[in-house]
Amino acid sequence: MKRRRTARTKRRRGGRLKWFMVLVLLAAGAYWAASELLPSREHAVPEWKGKFEKPIFVAGEVMDLPALDNGEGLKLPFSVIQSEVDPHVRYEEESKSVILTTQRKLVWMKADDMKGKINNKPVQLLFAPVEEEGELYLPAYLLKELYGIEVHEDAASGAVLLYRAGETIQMAHVQTSSRSKDATVAMRQDSSIHAPILAEMKPGEKLRILDEADDWYYAQLDNGYAGYVKKKNVALDSLMTIPPLEQQEVPPAKQKWQSKVVNLTWEAVYNVAPKPSSIGELPGVNVVSPTWFSLVDGQGNVKSKADRAYVKWAHERGMQVWGLFSNSFEPEITSESLSTFDRRMTTIVQMLHYAKLYDLDGINIDYENVHTKDGANLTQFMRELWPLAQEQGLVLSIDVTPKSNSEMWSAFLDRRALAEVSDYLIVMAYDEHWAASPVAGSVASLPWSRSSMTRIIEEDDVPPSKLIMGIPLYTRVWTETEEDGKTKVKSKAIGMKKAQEIIKEKSLKPKLSEKTGQNYVEYRENGALHRIWLEDKESLARRVEMAKSLQLGGIATWNRSFASSEAWDVLSKIAE
Repeated sequence: MKRRRTARTKRRRGGRLKWFMVLVLLAAGAYWAASELLPSREHAVPEWKGKFEKPIFVAGEVMDLPALDNGEGLKLPFSVIQSEVDPHVRYEEESKSVILTTQRKLVWMKADDMKGKINNKPVQLLFAPVEEEGELYLPAYLLKELYGIEVHEDAASGAVLLYRAGETIQMAHVQTSSRSKDATVAMRQDSSIHAPILAEMKPGEKLRILDEADDWYYAQLDNGYAGYVKKKNVALDSLMTIPPLEQQEVPPAKQKWQSKVVNLTWEAVYNVAPKPSSIGELPGVNVVSPTWFSLVDGQGNVKSKADRAYVKWAHERGMQVWGLFSNSFEPEITSESLSTFDRRMTTIVQMLHYAKLYDLDGINIDYENVHTKDGANLTQFMRELWPLAQEQGLVLSIDVTPKSNSEMWSAFLDRRALAEVSDYLIVMAYDEHWAASPVAGSVASLPWSRSSMTRIIEEDDVPPSKLIMGIPLYTRVWTETEEDGKTKVKSKAIGMKKAQEIIKEKSLKPKLSEKTGQNYVEYRENGALHRIWLEDKESLARRVEMAKSLQLGGIATWNRSFASSEAWDVLSKIAE
């Protein structure tokens, strides 16, 4: 009997233990379930808190550097403006020069100097740029005027919220269904009720909606705090749009011009300027570009061969005059003249002076044979010239080559950026085969010319209407001789009239080359083979049709003196 009670007791104890374990598991499960359902009450502080007195936020993201001062004296870091507002702001450390450019404004300032220049006119700044701990800080009031940015400063947290011109922000406010006067809504670090709380927000507090994820909004408060808020606790208000930058009106004369298709011809001026009376009529041509101006030294000085009589002649015939300014194809003086703001401005001021003195309608920039390292400085030169040319009502164009790997003739050109700071890019769609080419070939075959234009349109996003296709009015006579079992090649450039004289003199019959889209002739003389890919009325007609099919801004021909009389009638079809 005693043994039986003991076994029964053990069975009771075992049963109780099992029930106890079940209860423990149930309690644990209930606690786990409750913890999964209950929101976290843990609080967290943003990483930026305490790091900066005046943190800057762009689209909810805190920047690496803070702002300085406040109110009208607020200053923003150069690097933040460069990364978030204008990647082209420039600081030249040697002279401590700050250069800011827009389509209509060129602003120059120096660190710790209240004197500056806007469009090369002296101004007294309200606040000077300052340098602190190796970073340059720019006056916000000037940045607002120039770029149309807006800033919101929060007095309590010191936060500076930066907005760009044209930016649209969805405004909202906090709401809750609770009737408690002390009710708050949590802003959390992540889109989960288990994420730590960044802020306890009261109903009615303003929010800026930055993004959304499922049932959550990613939003920002005036004090800079940004985090996730349940959508049910947010009421959307109106959209706030930062006013876009006002587009200044284009001068009437220039506006009228921009509706035209360009038919330009370059006037090559060497030692003696051509007498206008000797030129004759140029039917269809609406722009002449004489090669009058050239860079003469590393200080940026300009030499002029301009002729008032030529301008008067062109204007009387309804043609505009875009004076060509070249770098003389001298890479070293080009490098020096582009290296500093002062030297670039020397060139710009002189060119604008000549434009006014000779009543020019535009300036055509022709920089060739340039070190690749100087490409960015050339683009900066154009950025600085652009607003001043606009102010003077000048049409600004720059000559570019087809894209290639050539360092000195192509790689230095940032065609995408140059298109943004000029009215036109004139693509010199020649020389496919250049003077010293090791093999004979066309100066500009039709397929190659088309490819030269379409690559810039497609790869650099340049609108076709901003592109003018350069057309050669010359060709080359290629001479091939056999020496030691190898073909030796040399060439000589000739104009259209000279090519026709050779054909007549040698009784040649041109044949169409399907590969080049041009007529071709060859003949033997003195043991050598002479080959010519012709520029004639047929090839010019195809080029005009190409320009029209690509919807280009026009054509430009190099150069007037190479043309035959029939060339102008064919080229005039560009306007039809």
